[in-house]
Amino acid sequence: MKSSVTPQYEARAKIIKAIAHPSRLFIIEELSKQECCVGELTDMIGADASTVSKHLSVLKNAGLVSDEKRGNSIYYTLRCTCILDFIGCVEEVLSANTQQHNKILKACKK
Repeated sequence: MKSSVTPQYEARAKIIKAIAHPSRLFIIEELSKQECCVGELTDMIGADASTVSKHLSVLKNAGLVSDEKRGNSIYYTLRCTCILDFIGCVEEVLSANTQQHNKILKACKK
């Protein structure tokens, strides 16, 4: 039987996997506001520099961020701001789920 999974689906999954970590979602939101270097992100996240660098590497390999070396620092920017639309969609799903759960809880209390 032939698989329906094409390289396009695999490429999409790679991007979704890249953002599927709370710290990486945080990094994406921060980079949507301004470019940052590892040190700045490390202070914001509260993790060590090697961990933040690894998260940035995952995002860069997925094509979501780009970097630019300036002196001794590397500054990261968000390449595709449209990813924020996807995150907004996730927020809508969370809101709809909360509303549904609230309806169920109200029905249970009757």
